[in-house]
Amino acid sequence: MTDYAHSDMAAKSRAEKAKRLASYIWDLGITGPELLAMPAATRRKLARAAETNPPSTEETWGTVAELLAEKDEWAARNPDHPSAGRKHVDEKLMWVKPPITPWL
Repeated sequence: MTDYAHSDMAAKSRAEKAKRLASYIWDLGITGPELLAMPAATRRKLARAAETNPPSTEETWGTVAELLAEKDEWAARNPDHPSAGRKHVDEKLMWVKPPITPWL
């Protein structure tokens, strides 16, 4: 009996999911380290906002973080390319909260 989780089809499906998520998340201005620092529940909500079933493994989220870093590097080398601009950076705050400065 074939183990689907370790099949070529499953690997292809995970790669496609990671690309979809990375595309959506990059457009929000979220970085790989910010993504990996998010609580699992927040990442699941983010995946659903991207109209994608949430990944069930940290490996897939790690791949998403790697893709985000690659896209950041590419955008830095190609700043004038239309795909180097992010369209929804204003929505990042919904997902990544800045640290709160204590009152003193």
